[in-house]
Amino acid sequence: MRPSPPAMPARRSRLLPGILVAAVCLTVETLIGIGLSRFVPVQSLGVLYLVGLVLVTSLWGLGLGLVMAVASTVVFDYFLVPPRWTLWLGKGQDTVILAVFMALALLACALVRAARMLSSETEAHQEADLSADLARLVLRAADLSAALPATARRLASALCLPSASIETGDAPADVTRLTFPLRGDDVHVTLRVPAGLSRPVVRRLRERIVPSLEVLLEAASEREKAAGALRHSRDELARIAEEQAALRRLATLVAHAAPEGEVFHAVACEMGRLLPTRHVLVIRYETADTAITVGNWGVSRREIEATMPLGDRWPLEKGTVAELVARTRAPARVDHYDGDGEVATRLRSLGVRSAVGCPIIVGRALWGLLIASSSTAERLPDDTEVRMVEFTELAAAAIANAQSNADLKASRARVVAAADEARRRIERDLHDSTQQRLIAIGLEMRGAEASIPPDLHDLRLQVAHTAKALEETVTELQELSRGLHPAILAKGGLESALKILARRSSVPVALDVTIDERLPERSAVTAYYVVSEALTNAAKHAHATVVHVTLTVEDKVLHLSIRDDGVGGAAPTRGSGLIGLTDRVEAAGGTITVSSPKGVGTTLLVEIPVE
Repeated sequence: MRPSPPAMPARRSRLLPGILVAAVCLTVETLIGIGLSRFVPVQSLGVLYLVGLVLVTSLWGLGLGLVMAVASTVVFDYFLVPPRWTLWLGKGQDTVILAVFMALALLACALVRAARMLSSETEAHQEADLSADLARLVLRAADLSAALPATARRLASALCLPSASIETGDAPADVTRLTFPLRGDDVHVTLRVPAGLSRPVVRRLRERIVPSLEVLLEAASEREKAAGALRHSRDELARIAEEQAALRRLATLVAHAAPEGEVFHAVACEMGRLLPTRHVLVIRYETADTAITVGNWGVSRREIEATMPLGDRWPLEKGTVAELVARTRAPARVDHYDGDGEVATRLRSLGVRSAVGCPIIVGRALWGLLIASSSTAERLPDDTEVRMVEFTELAAAAIANAQSNADLKASRARVVAAADEARRRIERDLHDSTQQRLIAIGLEMRGAEASIPPDLHDLRLQVAHTAKALEETVTELQELSRGLHPAILAKGGLESALKILARRSSVPVALDVTIDERLPERSAVTAYYVVSEALTNAAKHAHATVVHVTLTVEDKVLHLSIRDDGVGGAAPTRGSGLIGLTDRVEAAGGTITVSSPKGVGTTLLVEIPVE
């Protein structure tokens, strides 16, 4: 293949030193041969030309080596082989010499090529080992900057350098150092080595080491970015999982209708654990100018109690988060508390620098807000408001549920109270009006009976019978009025009323009542009707032989236990009178538990708050 024009000058420039070296070798070898020809046989002087032949062939290749072989044969024949100073190549020995020189040229070229190939292979292995070591150092390091010194030391050891360093940024060269910039999309470092290195080492650095290092450093940078993205994703997933777990815990509290105070405290605690904050407060607006703390959390309990303790009322100071939320009904943040007001001064004294607030909307009304504050110079993250919204929604749900439950309980209590009041009014009307009139009529009938002459015996018997029937009617009316509302409760209290119920019961009653003070009417009436209904059920349905009634009051709670030895099998869900008892007890804020295994009997456990 014909070389391209740009390659020819380079090849010529490479051959010229070879030709000059060949000429010098021939001259020196001939002079030495002439000097030795007087002492040694001429045929042995041909060995002198082998040195130049091997040298030229090794350094400049087979072509120039063959030319050198022919030239050596000519010079040897012309200057040393008798007759001297004559050239005659037709002699057999000249042909042998030429053949030997050419064979030696071929052999030298083959040996040089084999040596170069072996050297290249060895160098390739060394380069591969060095690249593998550098790759391990750079790509396995957790931090790229921490791996640079070890990489520089390994490079200096492999190249037998006195020292080497890899520095970030640009490092200028000087008389004692050489610099090799390493560039990439995300890499900007400099390799520094001592000055005065040999050209092969410098060429190896520039052509092999530097490009390889650039690729490795770029790959390490990409790996760091990928690892950073992976860590960020992992942290984000962990944060989301933690938030979801916190929301599930709060949702469970809301679903179980936990008290408002417990929910508010849980909301503050969960937000405090999730956000980089110093305090978390749940605030309820009382009026247009004041608010009250109903839930709080802080890094120090003593500090939060000194700042915004539960039940603390404070003004809606202009420029504070609470005032901004009250005015805008939207999330708000304050990055610096610079005001001179009471609230701003108190917060600054405890190191609070910034705060974010999110409104709590119940229905369509602004109920309050959730506040997260920080003590660092850095503002709270931009997504703080978004992360707080779900917690404020759960707080709003808890408030709405609590209000609904409170309204329901109040409504049930009003219904029961109205029914009791209607019973009381009917019982009073029957006692004061109807019953008294019937008693008066009965007395008149007895008077009329006494005034009838003895001879009107039949008429007298008829009037007596009517008076007796009227007395029985009055007795039944009294029983009916007692069932509507036990008047004995107002006169003698619950213990006396229960004793009367026990005496009137058709089933024997073992009564154990321990009451140190008179109970409120609501609690007493509820307990009375529970015992009355239980005794009626024991007589009608349970076929019990005895009923045990135990009543005590401890820690403002009335504990009532009613146990019979009947047939059991009672269930409130099957439409028995226990449904009415459950409604009445729950309307009074209490609880009732029914246990009625078949063949074992029925047990009612009732707890009613005494307030």
